[in-house]
Amino acid sequence: AGEVSSPSTDAIPNIVEPAGVEKMLRSRARRALEASGLVAKWLRGSPEQESIYCNLPSDAEDRELDKGFCTLNPEGPGLRYDPEVMLKPKSVEEFASVAARLTQVIATFSGLFFNIFRDELMDEQDGSDVVRARASELRAQLIALGPTFVKVGQVLANRPDIVRADYMEELTKLQDKVPPFDSEVAFAMMEEGLGRPVSEVFSKITPEPIAAASLGQVYRATLASSGAEVAVKVQRPTASKDIKRDLYMLRLVGAAFNDVAIRRIGADALSLLDEFAENLLLELDYQQEAINIQDFQRNFAGDDSVKIPGVYPELTSEKVLVMEWIEGIRCTDIEGLSDLGVPISSFIRVGVESGMRQLLEFGLFHGDPHPGNVFALGDGRIAYVDFGSVAEISQSNKESLIDAVVHAMDEDYHEIARDLGRLGFLAEGTDSGPIAGALQGMWKDAMGRSIRDFNFRTVTAEFSKLAFTYPIRVPERFALVIRTLLTQEGICMTLDNDFKLLEVAYPYVAKRLLRDPQYSNRLPQVLLKDEPLSSKPVFNFQRSFSLVALAAAVAGRGPKSLIAFASTIIDALGLVVRQPALALQLVRAMVRWVRTKILRLGLEAKDNVKDTVERATVTLRRGSPRRPKASNTEA
Repeated sequence: AGEVSSPSTDAIPNIVEPAGVEKMLRSRARRALEASGLVAKWLRGSPEQESIYCNLPSDAEDRELDKGFCTLNPEGPGLRYDPEVMLKPKSVEEFASVAARLTQVIATFSGLFFNIFRDELMDEQDGSDVVRARASELRAQLIALGPTFVKVGQVLANRPDIVRADYMEELTKLQDKVPPFDSEVAFAMMEEGLGRPVSEVFSKITPEPIAAASLGQVYRATLASSGAEVAVKVQRPTASKDIKRDLYMLRLVGAAFNDVAIRRIGADALSLLDEFAENLLLELDYQQEAINIQDFQRNFAGDDSVKIPGVYPELTSEKVLVMEWIEGIRCTDIEGLSDLGVPISSFIRVGVESGMRQLLEFGLFHGDPHPGNVFALGDGRIAYVDFGSVAEISQSNKESLIDAVVHAMDEDYHEIARDLGRLGFLAEGTDSGPIAGALQGMWKDAMGRSIRDFNFRTVTAEFSKLAFTYPIRVPERFALVIRTLLTQEGICMTLDNDFKLLEVAYPYVAKRLLRDPQYSNRLPQVLLKDEPLSSKPVFNFQRSFSLVALAAAVAGRGPKSLIAFASTIIDALGLVVRQPALALQLVRAMVRWVRTKILRLGLEAKDNVKDTVERATVTLRRGSPRRPKASNTEA
């Protein structure tokens, strides 16, 4: 920092006007946090040089497209996200609240800043014990600061491009649990949301909440009209106001350090905050959550293995949600599953396949499937609750994900790097060559002894190291995908220590690729390759054999594995019957491969003959006797 000049009276804002207060807050935020630049260095690591790369679109509409979120409720109660309209304080009192909150946040983190500064001086910033202590301290402080900061920590736990792996590991322990608020206040909010007395709607309701989280709490009730058991979720009375205040304050800090964020982590801090804010504000709208539930019901209609609770839109308002009561046990309750007679392996398969369907078939997925939101029912079905955190990915993203899985299984690292670009992890024009080489090293380190040992958490940990070194940014939608997959894998490993993700997931991916027209039409892109000697792509036998070998390796041994592998082969044969045009295209590609192979052999034979003739000619020239030159006298 340079010299500090004496302040002039012109620099003193008029604090009576909101604009003057905002200017003062921005100035104080910048001054208070400039000294904490080493905190960003600590959390992010210590690169040899600052990044001058930013792969986040600067235009607001481009950023929205980059996130890949479809508008979940274009005609519903939610408004298009606009931070100036939704977050900016409207009065001097609200600005004062922001100032007080900023002071509290700085005071809370000051101890951590001091400890990190001391670690820097003592050259202990990379010691494992020290890192764990600082990460644990950060987690405790986020909890102390309340719901917004707990949510921030949970998001950072899935952002390997922003937070180093050891901090991510600690942040995954953040739990969204807080003491309940007064039930008298909750019942008053119910009455306001329902538009009539609570006793007219519910014949029975628990006097105290049965569960409480940072945004709201849940009561169990019985509908007077039908006798149906329902869950009534009521939002905390100050949740919306407090969260909007905190988001505005965070945007002030982000604006003060936006240039630093671009240089240090290659990301626009304000855009990252806006992505986070938009999703969090959607969670505050219970009418939107009711629409999310209805979308999930439509998607899983006819699926006998998945239960989505019913919802009562006519009883739901922005801060009160009434939905069907789910009578089940937590998905990680091994003893409870045993008592219900639900086989662990069967329940795991149902859970993984339902997650894969959300991601690859519907493109609409549950963003927070932790054990408190996922239940096992007595008939073996899996049930989901709490649909506040929901996100969508586009069809092109789903197709690119399938491509990335196939390329990863085939260990085609250059194509994986290109897939990252198509998915938004790399900016357009980024040289993917160095990243492909790094991906190869990462994949080898993460795979272990066998492809069957594939572990998503290990891959994520290795990828986080990669994101620190190369210009990789995790789009918000895929931060949620990472969170979802990590959570699901964690649940499965809790139920079965020997759980292998690919044993369950890969057969489903193969099934979608072979049965779903949306994906089977992409088979030519997967199974064909360019060939210099052919004007059209030829069949890639090496990749096809690799995929078959992988399917056999993933299936393992035993009757069930043999059945699963045979099912994949049958699906492949079925595809030939269902789509003869596609089969003909692949056959023609095989013929072109044979033709180019013969042509290549012919060219190689021609070159060999040419080389043989040239060598023979040289040998004859060297071995033939030279005639003596005639002299003038002889002439």
